[in-house]
Amino acid sequence: MGSLFTVMMKNNAKSIGSFTLGSIFYLVMIIWIYPYIADSKFFETMFETLPDSYMKAFGLHAGISSMSGFVAGEYYGLLFIVILLIFSVTTATQLIARLVDRGSMAYLLSSGLSRTKIALTQMSVIIIGLGVIITTTTLTGVIGAEQFIQEGNFDAGSFIKLNVVTFLLFFAISSYCFLFSCIFNDEKRALAVSGGLSFIFFAVDMLAKISDKLDWLQYFTIFTTFDATGIAEGNVDILPISLGLGIAGIILYTVAIFIFKNRDLPL
Repeated sequence: MGSLFTVMMKNNAKSIGSFTLGSIFYLVMIIWIYPYIADSKFFETMFETLPDSYMKAFGLHAGISSMSGFVAGEYYGLLFIVILLIFSVTTATQLIARLVDRGSMAYLLSSGLSRTKIALTQMSVIIIGLGVIITTTTLTGVIGAEQFIQEGNFDAGSFIKLNVVTFLLFFAISSYCFLFSCIFNDEKRALAVSGGLSFIFFAVDMLAKISDKLDWLQYFTIFTTFDATGIAEGNVDILPISLGLGIAGIILYTVAIFIFKNRDLPL
């Protein structure tokens, strides 16, 4: 089991590293440009003239007076979500469905490892990958704010809480992606279903925020639990959200492993 974990981590190290570097790059850029935007009358006027629904949808309702709120809206409200969605969907699919589809799973099973051990090992790879990306991003944000921001309007504690909830959100998202990877033999089908569902969740969340008439849609998307700007500004109690996301992820991962253990696999 240990050797399988080592091999899988090596196979996915390049992907994890690429997503981590991409996350660092974009976050540093946003932190670096914040002082220029905060001091710009043009951007201040622009934010004041944008519709409230648009500001809410993109997490910009905090404006530019607080760096914590600005980073949460500009990065955690959209770009970081997309980065982690792509990582979760593609990695979960590769760890199980791709191996089954290409016949590699038969070789793993012939090595004497049980299906449960294989599934647990693959699950640990994606969870550790998410942990590496988000932990590195957290450290980058704290250090970057210290280096570039002089006003002292960055709340490091709330920023860390934001990243904790981000990890748990994608722990839950990766769990249903992993579940579909365990259900389908076809890599493309697993990718399409997990990616399609994630896109629908994201689109539904945007629609619920843009239109008051569609706010009932918030009950049909996992992203309702993630108010990045509110968390970054210390206005959200993250304990119930964290517990809910953590429990949901544990349940879905458990179901995924149970299904993989008991289903018929193509030889």
